[in-house]
Amino acid sequence: MSGFRVGPEFWNEFWNRAEMGRDLPYVVLVLSLCLILAFVPTGFVNPNIKGGIRAQGLILEVDNSYMQKMGLVNIGAQRLKVKILTGPFKGRVVDSVNHFKGILEFDKVFQEGDKALIVIDHLGKEILHVNTIDHYRLHLEAFLFFLFLAALVVIAGWTGVKAVVSFLFTTLVIWKVLLPGFLRGWDPVLLSLGVVSAIVACTCFLVAGLSRRGLAAFLGALSGLVLACLLSLLFGKAFRLHGAVMPFTETLLYSGYGHLDITRIFLAGVFVACTGAVMDISVDVAAAIAEVVDKRPDISPWEAVFSGLSVSRAVVGTMATTLLSAYSGSYVGLLMVFIAQGTPLVNILNLNYVAAEILHTLVGSFGLVMVGPFTALIGGHLLATRTAPKKVVAEEQVPFSQI
Repeated sequence: MSGFRVGPEFWNEFWNRAEMGRDLPYVVLVLSLCLILAFVPTGFVNPNIKGGIRAQGLILEVDNSYMQKMGLVNIGAQRLKVKILTGPFKGRVVDSVNHFKGILEFDKVFQEGDKALIVIDHLGKEILHVNTIDHYRLHLEAFLFFLFLAALVVIAGWTGVKAVVSFLFTTLVIWKVLLPGFLRGWDPVLLSLGVVSAIVACTCFLVAGLSRRGLAAFLGALSGLVLACLLSLLFGKAFRLHGAVMPFTETLLYSGYGHLDITRIFLAGVFVACTGAVMDISVDVAAAIAEVVDKRPDISPWEAVFSGLSVSRAVVGTMATTLLSAYSGSYVGLLMVFIAQGTPLVNILNLNYVAAEILHTLVGSFGLVMVGPFTALIGGHLLATRTAPKKVVAEEQVPFSQI
């Protein structure tokens, strides 16, 4: 019995060298854009943060004599002795104080042996003050991030490499363009439409290739997002929701950004949030149509459309539930409070936070439901360009004697 062998044919198929050669220029272009975005400043700098050095510190000693327990929260402070592990003051041992605010979600409690992110205020070589920010998690976050990227590449091969590039581009566009644009007061809806168009174009053409299949996926996804945008504006106004339902928006308003239209930012976020799921469906449907056309080159455009609709019906059924799970997961605590207090369902459904999530889920799901037919209609006519050949009926032979 011969064992399983991974030969050159497997790796050629896994990395799809022909596809690599075709898509490599576009991948390099997107990577170049990512590099440019990475060095573009957001334009927002806190003037109060000057001269501080961020470093990693090791908690050597903890003095809890100034800390008091008040029910579930802590008040007072911890006195810490911290050894600086990185930066120009590496090896120095300094004192620091961890003040408690009495708020569980913001307070942190240190123990001996913990690693913390610290900010060192100094004057030359003299340390003036050391502020202990929080537990140090950057190394774990970096490890998990690169583990995720490695899994993409190992499992999906060249397609995984393109997915990594798309992931980086999306992250940078949101951080460097979308959020700073919101803060500058640019129209949130128009800005969001432009950003999601760039993200959808990058992802669809990277994953599906610079081809009619990629164009069909892009146009289908964009159609679904435009529909979700229109529904968000229409029903957002009817729901009479304020943008303050988003966490930390009130803090933002009191931080010198009271001029922002946070309600319009909230409505823009409704269709931005479903962008990933919409792209999933559009790429799936476009790829299915392309496969059908490849196996049946004589298929007519409308037959290809109906094949795409069959695929979209199967995909949409799970995607709508995916959105519901993703959105409701962020409000588990709130929902548990309602259940624990026996709050009537009619009260729950009318609460602004819950209504906001209902708007998120239903508008996003509506975009998901429609992106399948949009992609099928566009992809069927883009990919199946040939009409089915006409059947040639043999002429009936007439005996010569009857002529």
